[in-house]
Amino acid sequence: MRSRDHTVSATHGDMDQNTRDIIMREFRSGSSRVLITTDLLARDIDVQQVSLVINYDLPTQPENYLHRIGCSGRFGRKGVAINFVTKDDDRMLFDIQKFYNVIIEELPANVADLL
Repeated sequence: MRSRDHTVSATHGDMDQNTRDIIMREFRSGSSRVLITTDLLARDIDVQQVSLVINYDLPTQPENYLHRIGCSGRFGRKGVAINFVTKDDDRMLFDIQKFYNVIIEELPANVADLL
């Protein structure tokens, strides 16, 4: 993404807290437009401007799904969560839908209209 001139930040559990704080400040201020993070840190993201969350992998526990996608559409704003799902993820997707009593639909062609 950086090679295509996207400003990207990333955090992970092995970073010291000071470094994570700096990265989150950059993301909150808008100087970094994309944040990539591990499941470990998904609960700590409370940024009003987030409208899109992309799950490259589904969480290993259904309870964590809401923490991840809850970052989008906060404070009464619209938000979208996109999940990359393979056949190996079918069981976890089913478990998430059952846990939250929802149906997660296939991505529509007009995704821009959802934002």
